[in-house]
Amino acid sequence: MADELITQSAAARLRGVTLAAINDLIRRGRIRSREEYGKVLVYRADVEDFVPVRAGWPKGKPRKQATATSKKRGSKK
Repeated sequence: MADELITQSAAARLRGVTLAAINDLIRRGRIRSREEYGKVLVYRADVEDFVPVRAGWPKGKPRKQATATSKKRGSKK
């Protein structure tokens, strides 16, 4: 059963996410998929083992500091 394939809808229900989220994971190569008989199926183990990456700025990478000109844009005189 290690290679059990499930539908994208079943994967979405299993993870508690939308079908669009599953499609996005497939498109980004985060979970494997396979087309059979005109349907896109995903590997159940990939869906169950998927660990989302925390969104946001990468740790340790310095952010660009605001310049004096960028601060003046929003101010009214």
